[in-house]
Amino acid sequence: MFAALCAVNAAFYPAMTKLITGRGDALFVAAASNLFAGLCALVPLALRGEIAVLVRRGLALRLLAIAALGTAAANLLFYVGTARSNAIVATLCAQIEPAYSLLLAWFFLGHRPTPRRVAATSVLLIGIAFAIGPSSFAGSAAIWPLLATPLCWQASHLIVLRGLPGVPPIVLTSARYVYGGVLLAVLWLLIGEPSTLRNGAELLRLVPLFAIQGCVLGYGGTLLWYQAIARLDLARATAIVVPSIPLLSLAASFVLLGEVASGRQWLGLALAALGILAFVTASHPDEPRERIPSPTAPIAVEPWLSARERGTPSRRR
Repeated sequence: MFAALCAVNAAFYPAMTKLITGRGDALFVAAASNLFAGLCALVPLALRGEIAVLVRRGLALRLLAIAALGTAAANLLFYVGTARSNAIVATLCAQIEPAYSLLLAWFFLGHRPTPRRVAATSVLLIGIAFAIGPSSFAGSAAIWPLLATPLCWQASHLIVLRGLPGVPPIVLTSARYVYGGVLLAVLWLLIGEPSTLRNGAELLRLVPLFAIQGCVLGYGGTLLWYQAIARLDLARATAIVVPSIPLLSLAASFVLLGEVASGRQWLGLALAALGILAFVTASHPDEPRERIPSPTAPIAVEPWLSARERGTPSRRR
């Protein structure tokens, strides 16, 4: 149930992004929605007594780095690209992430790809290229920001694997939303165009959409993922969630925006989904301990705060 809810939640993200960016400046929308997500992320940290961890010496700069890449840069690229395109194209471009994961894990972690994953990635890329069309890659300013978005996610995961071992997923997630929202807000204050803001009444009408985008589709989606993998093994949960998202996204785009995919896009998306399914269900022959997860996938960790720091008896999970 949690895996299914996670897939449905993520499926609405591109359509909601297009809906909001159609009514406001992309940078402002990205900052506002992520600030809402950051506020939500502070609540569980406060309940756990770990807010101070975000500014902990020796940790804060690395948390800031993953937020800058995985949240600020990724959201800015995705919102700008979606504002100039549509939700269907945004969904298609996001499916390139397994290809980045394959290459980065090979180059930086030494995980040699299996023939199955190479074949699956090839099918995935063919599906994306076919659905978008060769002319769009050269003629659309929206395609490249959208294709670069998953690369930012994956780069942030590399920092986690190499520089933040043992940090709990809830701290990593909270840091990404809190710092990411602040960075986007500062960026908007520096280079944003206040003239693009609507009047006060219009902004008040947009506040619920910012809250839904940030708190429900952003932070809420991450919490649903954690609940799913607490009950299912990672491979099964990924196989349920990841291939389902692009197909469900087409339905969400129709419901919210009235967008209808063309026959070419349907065929390309089917190929991409097939490639993703083959990729996520393929096992690694060496079963490496370090893995690059998807944007919503957590890092498996051991407790990292001592019993004295947490004020609770020491125990292992």
